[in-house]
Amino acid sequence: MTNDPLFYVVAAACLGVLAILVLGISNFGKGTMEAAKKSNQMMKLRIVAQFFAVILILLFVWLRGGGN
Repeated sequence: MTNDPLFYVVAAACLGVLAILVLGISNFGKGTMEAAKKSNQMMKLRIVAQFFAVILILLFVWLRGGGN
């Protein structure tokens, strides 16, 4: 499985979602209105990134025969 390039794409997508989540949460603690707006934008971006990560995971499972 780790020899598969698609596995690394899926892993990178998941780590990207995690990074966006951490950045969004870190802005919550700042307490300013600007930080709240930025945090909201980051959470919207996380939803989009998470959608693509889930699609990639499903594609990976389907292409590797896990959906028999």
